[in-house]
Amino acid sequence: MIGSPIGASLRGAILTGQAIWSIQYHMARNHSVPNKPASGPTPRRAAADTYLRIGFLVHDVSRMRRTLFDQAVKPLGITRAQWWALANLSRQEPEGMIQSDLARLLDVGKVSIGGLIDRLEASGHVERRADPVDRRIKRVFITDRGYDVIEKMRSVGRELTVLILKGIPLDQVHVAEEVLHRMKDNLREQLGPAKDLGAPDAE
Repeated sequence: MIGSPIGASLRGAILTGQAIWSIQYHMARNHSVPNKPASGPTPRRAAADTYLRIGFLVHDVSRMRRTLFDQAVKPLGITRAQWWALANLSRQEPEGMIQSDLARLLDVGKVSIGGLIDRLEASGHVERRADPVDRRIKRVFITDRGYDVIEKMRSVGRELTVLILKGIPLDQVHVAEEVLHRMKDNLREQLGPAKDLGAPDAE
């Protein structure tokens, strides 16, 4: 992976991401106005800042990871919406998925999902087949080429995760996972179980 085009893209993307993170980190730390005496925040202000920081951090980590991943998989010729569709389809094998069900899962319209599947089918990553019970219905299946891309995407994801978690003890990773799961459950409670979280726009 290190000597591959994807590995090179990933290394370059990580350097860019680290630079962005460094700038954002120092901007977040330097709240005080120049030449103004520093004063400690009130307990109320400190609590408010804590809630704001966690929101910004979750957003920034997610956005930066997506940016790095997009740059790393760019040599594969797959857009974020396409790999998101492939990832969701891979969980439904061997039955495949009805196009309308995939649209609901990805939280996109019928026109958008139709164009998305058209492009994936034209590139040889998926194929439509008639439903064995109702042949008027078409099911979407991943091809061998699609699975090859998924495996490469997973490899990039694993390498990226190792780099992101560098220097972080495993027990802290477990705590972070538990906190994020609780936050996700709270969001699902507000949005409803049928609402998909974080699906990229169809491309």
